[in-house]
Amino acid sequence: MIIMTVMANPSFVVRPVNWQANREELCAIRRAVFIEEQQVPEAEEWDSHDESGYHVIALNDEGTPIGTGRLLLEGRIGRMAVLREYRRMGVGRSILDLLIEIARKEGLGTVILHAQTHALGFYERYGFTAYGRVFTEAGIPHRAMRIKLGPRSSTRLTDREP
Repeated sequence: MIIMTVMANPSFVVRPVNWQANREELCAIRRAVFIEEQQVPEAEEWDSHDESGYHVIALNDEGTPIGTGRLLLEGRIGRMAVLREYRRMGVGRSILDLLIEIARKEGLGTVILHAQTHALGFYERYGFTAYGRVFTEAGIPHRAMRIKLGPRSSTRLTDREP
C-alpha cells in the first residue's frame, strides 16, 4: 500500500482515491470534460484500465469534485481532466504532481502520456518531451510525451497551466 501526500492549495485539495469507492465522482468529471465538452465518443472514454489504475481527485474548498487523473501500472498518465471553471488555477499541475509522486513511489523510472496538442506546452514546462508524430485519438490531435523521473524538485512546474 502506498501512503500518499495530499496536495493542497487554499482553494482545492488533490488526493488519491479508490476507483470503486469514487467511481461516480471520477466519471462525472470525465463525462463533463471529455464526452460533453470535447465530444469524445462515450465508448472510447471508458476502458478496462480504470479498475487497476491509480486515480486522484481534486476537490474544491466545498468538497465538490473539480478534476481527476489516472496513472496506469506500466507508467502511463491519462484521463487528466479539470472542469472548465477551475482551469488556470493550478489544479492540473497539482494533479500531475501527485500522479508523478505515485509513479516514483511505485519505482517507475519513466512516465509517458498522450497529450492533446493544445496542452503540449503545459507538459513541456513540466519536463515532458514529445516524441513521434501527431496522431489522432478520440478525434483529437495528440503527441506522445515522456519524462524520466529524477529528484522530486526536477518536476515542479513553475509556470501556470494552459
